[in-house]
Amino acid sequence: MKIKIFELERVQSLFENTVDFNLTESGFHPYTLSELLNTEQIEQLSKEIIGYGQTNGSVQLRKNISTMYHNADEENVLVTKGSSEANFIACHTLLEKGDEVVMMVPNYMQIWGIAEEMGCVMKAFHLEEENQWRIKLAELKSQVTSKTKMIALCNPDNPTGYTLSNEEMQEIVKIAKNVDAWIYCDEVYRGAELNGVAIESFVGMYDKVMVNGGLSKAYALPGLRLGWLVGTKELIADTWAYHDYTSIAAGMMSQYIGEIALQKEKRQEILTRNRNMLNENLKVVTQWLDQYGDLFEYQVPKAGGMLFIKYNLDINSTELAEWLRNEKSVFILAGDVYGMDKHFRIGIGERKDYILNGLERIKEALKERFSL
Repeated sequence: MKIKIFELERVQSLFENTVDFNLTESGFHPYTLSELLNTEQIEQLSKEIIGYGQTNGSVQLRKNISTMYHNADEENVLVTKGSSEANFIACHTLLEKGDEVVMMVPNYMQIWGIAEEMGCVMKAFHLEEENQWRIKLAELKSQVTSKTKMIALCNPDNPTGYTLSNEEMQEIVKIAKNVDAWIYCDEVYRGAELNGVAIESFVGMYDKVMVNGGLSKAYALPGLRLGWLVGTKELIADTWAYHDYTSIAAGMMSQYIGEIALQKEKRQEILTRNRNMLNENLKVVTQWLDQYGDLFEYQVPKAGGMLFIKYNLDINSTELAEWLRNEKSVFILAGDVYGMDKHFRIGIGERKDYILNGLERIKEALKERFSL
């Protein structure tokens, strides 16, 4: 097998459903159908024909998605089976063997694995923990060369919750333009800003831009497996060709529910619910961490459904995660999956009581092993 195991996804898949408390979830507690849809909509859903539907996404769904971007319409959108498929299609549309990709880290590392398997040359530039996770623009400039085909970003970032400022985004566009490189940005957490103000998309800032989005994270609808790509009409036509070789089409039921979820008023209702949950949970989780003094260090995230934490214990992050899972049936994500030992990630988009009960298990474990 040529492609590496995607450690982040594999470890979650192995253990997230086998523990009492899964604190690795990076989105929000999912909706039920009865919470999301009214009686009339559920009745209509029961009458939907379970067919293929339009392979690039229904016209209404793509129209609803396009309203979230400047100067876009349905022809600028391709609907995919989740944002993970969007990433796969984007790489195979934009990249060829030998191309150079410069990628922001820490990051959701799927793009890295896909591009590396394709034979691309991978280079990293970093967010700086000591500077509130701000982007190291000087390092990006030094890594980009005339051979760079793509600058890959995640905004808001997974796992740090950092959001790029408009000035930083414009500087990245300038760097890309200088070498005629593509900007590809994972924007799946756009809409999950703690201050309630949606960040700008890269769409419209530069001709050679493509972004992804989806309903799994900011919209708390992961089971729909509904994502999308947005770019120029010519580029999206090219992505559709690859989509025909992957899943062919997103599920008919998912598209119907997605159309409803992305209607303007419903979309705001969903995002408000999730932002309120995020702010409330962040407060109680940071209070829990602060009781331990300098044992834990963190930067308050600006967006997203998670908190990335540095710890000061003499134990490797994977060992820590495995120990907590085996001894207390509570699951955290080891920083090793991001190449950052002495860190771990926990989700803060779950139900508050669920998170606090999981943290109580961690408290018991810390007392037993470290006398804390």
